[in-house]
Amino acid sequence: MENEKTFRNLRLFNLMMGVFHVIQGILMLVLSNDFTVPINTYFLKFDEVNEKLVSNPDTWFDLPLGPVIASFLFMSAIAHFTISLPGVYGWYVKNLKKGVNYARWVEYAFSSSVMIVAIATLFGIYDVAALVLIFALNASMILFGWMMELHNQTTEKTDWTAFIFGSLMGIVPWIAVGIYFVGSVTSGENVPDFVYAIYVSLFVFFNIFAVNMVLQYKQVGRWKDYLFGEKVYIVLSLVAKSLLAWQVFFGTLQPD
Repeated sequence: MENEKTFRNLRLFNLMMGVFHVIQGILMLVLSNDFTVPINTYFLKFDEVNEKLVSNPDTWFDLPLGPVIASFLFMSAIAHFTISLPGVYGWYVKNLKKGVNYARWVEYAFSSSVMIVAIATLFGIYDVAALVLIFALNASMILFGWMMELHNQTTEKTDWTAFIFGSLMGIVPWIAVGIYFVGSVTSGENVPDFVYAIYVSLFVFFNIFAVNMVLQYKQVGRWKDYLFGEKVYIVLSLVAKSLLAWQVFFGTLQPD
């Protein structure tokens, strides 16, 4: 059983990660330019000339990318600070001892879903309905992670059903973004290098989260200790969010 010193160190670790996230979020707000992406609708209208319904493309609003990037950094910061609060931290520790972290899944459901939506807009997916669905699919993947940990508290042998369903949900947004990515490349468009880097690096990092869960449940090496896997989740979250934020910043958000 983990001793109290271990959990005190974990509390300090969470506070430190929260500080790293909030500093980057502030920098993103302060330093970013006013670059925006269009959020479009394609409602039907009646074409009186041809007497049929046709799609009517329209820009609903322009979404400033800097605040979007800052938002998922702040979400992580809020989560780290919240679970470190007196009272809340006791709940966090109690759950960790049972092999589950509900706070993680709540935060990821929002922050990682905003991340994939931001990535989608960089590849030209501007349809508001498509972006809502991408957000929802990614959030569903995360909530299946919650179900994986919740369900396996009561099983003698690991049940991978929630993991498999979550993986199926999670791959769909990347397929959608990949279609736009390949379409841009094959059409002869000069796709910036940072866009290639974002797709590859974030796809890899999103999958490493799943690998971390597999190693936890397979109890491979240091992953026999649930707290080790928890720390890996925390580090992966910081690295993935920081990587996306600064790749986008240096690619599109640098001030003129």
